Amino acid sequence: MNHDDFEQDEDFKSKSQLKREMHALQDLGKALTELSEEQLNRLPLEPRLHAALLEMRRLRHREARRRQMQFIGRLMREADQPALETAMEQFNQNSRVQVQRQQQAEQWRDRLLQEPDALQAFIDDHPATDIQHLRQLLRQTQKELQAQKPASAQRKLLRYLRELMG
Repeated sequence: MNHDDFEQDEDFKSKSQLKREMHALQDLGKALTELSEEQLNRLPLEPRLHAALLEMRRLRHREARRRQMQFIGRLMREADQPALETAMEQFNQNSRVQVQRQQQAEQWRDRLLQEPDALQAFIDDHPATDIQHLRQLLRQTQKELQAQKPASAQRKLLRYLRELMG
């Protein structure tokens, strides 16, 4: 077997390529350990891998966590990597959408508190708005801000805006 035979073999993978693939699997396994239990339950995981990921949450000692990550990496070799990557991308996409919605709600809250004309603009954009309730929340928030009290009315206002926008 010479050098040309290796290049013609389609299944041949260099040592560097194998290492890159193993590192990608480890990274995916690490990302899986950071998911919530609800998200893990929605993934197409083998029972042993699912149990290993849940066990990782329980471990606190650094060396135990390192060994558990190695075990997860070994189990990841048998997992359906493309399906897991697709699911992780979906989780990340949902997270980005939620962050964007949160930021939009915060921008509207600030605008509603600072600009007198913003209320009509918000109502025009969101016709399902309970105008009386929104005005009440705005008044409570403004009183809170003036009295320098804790921001409970601000949180209620933000929650209401997120509901309307979501």
